[in-house]
Amino acid sequence: MATAASNDIDILEKAKRSLAPDYVPSEDEEYMSAQQQDYFRMLLLEWKRSIHSAASATLQSLQDGPIREPDLNDRASSETDWGIELRTRDRQRKLVAKIDSALRRIDAGEYGYCEVTGDPIGIRRLIARPVATMTVEAQEAHERREKISRDD
Repeated sequence: MATAASNDIDILEKAKRSLAPDYVPSEDEEYMSAQQQDYFRMLLLEWKRSIHSAASATLQSLQDGPIREPDLNDRASSETDWGIELRTRDRQRKLVAKIDSALRRIDAGEYGYCEVTGDPIGIRRLIARPVATMTVEAQEAHERREKISRDD
């Protein structure tokens, strides 16, 4: 599972590098200015494009043919690798839905604000996790409540 998370981070970092390097949002400017919204829109679109590209490559590999390893151990290893790859793609499919939701929030003027408290989420958090919908504090409270209800 750590591999899937690091894969998502790698794709996000590639998306950030592909954007124009002359602008990175900062805490010093007006929060969610048009320039910041444009930056996050482009970042989200590039991230989504990268995920679709990776998914297409996986699909192409699957269509190239079944696993034909003669050795049972090699075949089992290959099937395990494919299972991990497919779980990663499913996780990224869910991430694309979050990206689409973030793009809708940008269009509605709600992006960058906590859905629970209405407070600004913060530029640094959005740069690290562009699909964030809650402030760190609201997210931590949500996770504590979730953990308590699981423990019951």
